[in-house]
Amino acid sequence: MPVEQAGAQVDTPAGGELATEYMGLRLPSPLVASAGPLSQSLDSMKELEESGVGAIVMFSLFEEQVRREEAGSPEAPPASQSDEPAATDAYLRLLEAGAGELSVPLIASLNGFRGGEWTATARRMQDAGASAIEVNIYAVPGDLSMSGAEVEDRHLEILQSVKDVVSVPVAVKLSPYFSSLGQMALRLDEAGADALVLFNRFLQPDIDIRRKEVVAGAGLSGQDEGLLSRTWLAALHGKVRASLAAASGVAGPDDVVKALLAGADVVMTTSALVRHGASYAGELVNGLRHYLIRNQLTLGRLRGMLAVPADTRVDEYERSGYLAVLEQARRRHGL
Repeated sequence: MPVEQAGAQVDTPAGGELATEYMGLRLPSPLVASAGPLSQSLDSMKELEESGVGAIVMFSLFEEQVRREEAGSPEAPPASQSDEPAATDAYLRLLEAGAGELSVPLIASLNGFRGGEWTATARRMQDAGASAIEVNIYAVPGDLSMSGAEVEDRHLEILQSVKDVVSVPVAVKLSPYFSSLGQMALRLDEAGADALVLFNRFLQPDIDIRRKEVVAGAGLSGQDEGLLSRTWLAALHGKVRASLAAASGVAGPDDVVKALLAGADVVMTTSALVRHGASYAGELVNGLRHYLIRNQLTLGRLRGMLAVPADTRVDEYERSGYLAVLEQARRRHGL
């Protein structure tokens, strides 16, 4: 049975209106600046707002930073003994400043994977003015004995521990690497996730064969990465109550439209804004608005137009599409 989504939009006459909702938050547009370097200063966040983003996700505060500070590690000296404030304090100060001066929702980001008291920092983020918390669960289990079920349960534990200490909405940013991503999404939805952000990008180092060493891979995302995100947006649209956010492969206005057609409530991007500057958000927003006007569509009608039909089994739908593509390839290439 389809369910009413948290980000649902009421239809209004087609005129390029972009106001929408995400996790119950009112946004002037569905374009969201995701966590990245452009949220590391108040000036750049103001530029993002002026360019038309509907919300901003701040850069992540990491579990390791919180743990070191709580333990009083020499790697993280108290602010009184250093020229730089502790990472958590600096983060909260910027968050408080942004929340006080920006008119769009400011979403704080916590990044981690282990259980523990570090998640209680979410309450301090809420108190500093965060409109919501995005929990970025970067889970690459290094313990080879850790089962898939344990990995999934850890996601639920982290979500619950954050939900226990805040009253603002909580989004979960997760990876696509589950044996049954659909079931994981349903479990997170049932556990109270207010949004699912698809997907997290894992560090994928390369190898330099001349120097015979590992090369860190922290490049910007590519446009093709949006294919997997849109596949799961289309599958989950109408199946979960949580809002859905596209967060991969958004390079231009067409990618924004595609994600919304697949069923996203909001479309997040960092790489495009880093490549072209914060003002590029205006081009993405205007591209979406012009598309709506040209096609005489409202945002509400556009959203989910190409999602998996509510009365169709997702696995059968995807399987039939797979077979159709193979048949097209056979005809075209004589396979």
